[in-house]
Amino acid sequence: MEFLLIASAHFMALLSPGPDFFLILQTAIRMPLRYAFALCTGIATANGLYIIVAVTGLELVKEMTTLMVVLKYLGGAYLLYIGIMLLRAPKRSLAGIPENILHRKSFRQQFGIGFISAVLNPKNAVFYLSLFTVMVSSETSFSVRVWYGLWMTGVVLVWDIGIAAVLGRQTIKMWLSRWIFGIEKVSGAMLALFGILLTLQ
Repeated sequence: MEFLLIASAHFMALLSPGPDFFLILQTAIRMPLRYAFALCTGIATANGLYIIVAVTGLELVKEMTTLMVVLKYLGGAYLLYIGIMLLRAPKRSLAGIPENILHRKSFRQQFGIGFISAVLNPKNAVFYLSLFTVMVSSETSFSVRVWYGLWMTGVVLVWDIGIAAVLGRQTIKMWLSRWIFGIEKVSGAMLALFGILLTLQ
């Protein structure tokens, strides 16, 4: 029963579009799928890092106000920076990949973009730490907690890769190609908005 409650709460959180979704969206449409998958792996790795902290019982991290404030401002600035880059990008066809750090054909760079975006989002830290504090019994063994963590990390990876795979299909890309400029601007606006809201909270 405990696992079902945790898995359900985690999946419901995944359903709400956040900064990760808009990063995956613009990467999957603009670039070959393998780079979008690298981005997704970076996002899942950052989630896994916070899950490790939660599994090992370091709930006190969320009480570290200074750390959370630093994460909030760094994360807000990072999202705002990415959003502005997309907003300033000139109009190009689907084949014309913009020359900025978001669209460089580098597995390491795409992994890094996803990882930094997720690890600098203090909401991820608070969510996982709260989940393990509130929903996981103190009597739950460490091995079961590890299983919960592996499950959630895997679900994040599979879910994000699934989104990228759908958006990266050639038929979907061609259908979206007429709106690619608008999609990038909406993605940029949403990422910038997430950055501003994160900073102001």
